[in-house]
Amino acid sequence: MRIGDAAAAAGTTPRALRFYEQRGLLPPAVRSASGQREYGPEAVTRVRVVRALLALGLTVDDLASRTHRLDLLAEDPPRSCASDGDFGPDTFAPVVERRLAALDAEIARLARLREALARHTGAEAGSDLPGR
Repeated sequence: MRIGDAAAAAGTTPRALRFYEQRGLLPPAVRSASGQREYGPEAVTRVRVVRALLALGLTVDDLASRTHRLDLLAEDPPRSCASDGDFGPDTFAPVVERRLAALDAEIARLARLREALARHTGAEAGSDLPGR
């Protein structure tokens, strides 16, 4: 199928498919005689996996570091991305742990920011803003 059809089937845009291909998240598409990209169902499935992982908060760089593991998640049913149950440096485990730590740090930063704003405005006691 051509890029527009593949993008629609995966729930994204042709531009996103080209970007994923450029970043190595999607293998280079086979080209037709006229030079147009042609995608098979396995590419659509892989793009769906990529989009699901991005929606979970992983980044393109996170996924690019583990592209060799993406096809395991594209299988039906998905297989573990760990090698025989190990969680070594080649698996998604370190990537997920780093992303979770970054999320925890951002949540803590936002909680501190909220507390500071609430103290400044008196919102923690339910009062009006100062100067009213």
